[in-house]
Amino acid sequence: MSRPTLLTGWGRTAPTAAHVVRPRTAEQAARMLAEAGPRGVLARGLGRSYGDAAQVAGGTVLDCTELTGPPRLDIVEEELTAPAGTSLGRIVGHLLRHGYFLPVTPGTRHVTLGGAIAADVHGKNHHVDSSLGAHLRSLTLLTPTGGVLRLGPEGSDPDLFWATVGGMGLTGVITEATLGVLPVETAYARVDTDRTPDLDSTLELMARTDHAHRYSVCWVDLLARGASLGRGVLTRADHALRADLPAPQRRDPLRHRTGPTLAAPPWAPPGLLNRWTVGAFNSAHHRAAPLRERGRVQPLSGFFHPLDAVAGWNRMYGPRGLVQYQFVVPFGGEDTLRAVAEGLSRAGAPSFLAVLKRMGAPTPGPLSFPRPGWSLAVDLPAGLPGLARLLDGFDQRVLAAGGRVYLAKDSRARPETVHAMYPAIPEWRATRARVDPGGVLVSDLARRLRLV
Repeated sequence: MSRPTLLTGWGRTAPTAAHVVRPRTAEQAARMLAEAGPRGVLARGLGRSYGDAAQVAGGTVLDCTELTGPPRLDIVEEELTAPAGTSLGRIVGHLLRHGYFLPVTPGTRHVTLGGAIAADVHGKNHHVDSSLGAHLRSLTLLTPTGGVLRLGPEGSDPDLFWATVGGMGLTGVITEATLGVLPVETAYARVDTDRTPDLDSTLELMARTDHAHRYSVCWVDLLARGASLGRGVLTRADHALRADLPAPQRRDPLRHRTGPTLAAPPWAPPGLLNRWTVGAFNSAHHRAAPLRERGRVQPLSGFFHPLDAVAGWNRMYGPRGLVQYQFVVPFGGEDTLRAVAEGLSRAGAPSFLAVLKRMGAPTPGPLSFPRPGWSLAVDLPAGLPGLARLLDGFDQRVLAAGGRVYLAKDSRARPETVHAMYPAIPEWRATRARVDPGGVLVSDLARRLRLV
């Protein structure tokens, strides 16, 4: 066996070592799963979970990025089937050539299909289209006991299907999946933008206008203080029609443009992102946004995945890495949202990436994150003094409001808090035990949060 490899999540915190193996076929993955040692095994995609969800200290990690192949599009059923190691970026490129798009895409295209299912990812259209699991027709799951199961939401074992959707890879290794796709006329979005002066205005405008657009997201300034707290830049969009495009783009409306990729510096000093540098950036970004703009045509990649234009942007947070804190609270829990914003502002917590969304209908996944309400995601330097105490306090407010944190982003929550936020964990454990009675599938996150 190869020497252990040090792994982290995208946040670059809490590294642990594991033996990494790279199956090229489902048969190889099944054999590697069966040969797992006493410290357990876990599948891993492109490593974009922020925390320790795709690590297993002392165990075996199946790097599934070579478990891929050409996606297969069925235009009659409007569905796509692809190996689980295929990146969403590759899937989008394939779909757009044929006039289709993913029903849900997260904030980066550098995610595998299997990883997206395991986290039940959501996007800027959750208020309309729910999360990825709502569009899954079926998936193939390898289990530690040697099973090769074809599962669907209405198949013979829907409980296992939904335990896998959002199940953080702890029910088996997903090798293939089929999902419904969305017909589109172009590879562009038609975007409306509004600059808001404060948090109350932001929430009111989103609540009043989101229903009229498929996609909606608001960048908020959480370093602003006083009357400007929570000022934002709200963008809402729909897929552009061919008639919306300027004449030159109408000749090739489905041409997929990802734009040039810049590289972040390989090393950044501690403290580069602080309340003064980020505060200046936030102020400039807010001022530069149009006060009110309608119908701007923008490539889909620029609207959905702006940070993908900077390779390795996570390195900008310095050697200690970053923590992303993402939570959802039900509608009516705006006081909790405001308390978090005020707490971050008082702490001078430097975040240039703070994203507010309205969430819609959930999927039945017991560990799936989204619920109807407000979701806020904030990137913070891991070395910020007092960060653990600050976020623990936020957890208690979120829990009291009936909310929860996102497991795919978590790197520091307390197990008792997470269990209170996810009351269906016992039922999920019972389903998982049927296919993994020996507890072979495990991760650092699962051990830390006592999920297994």
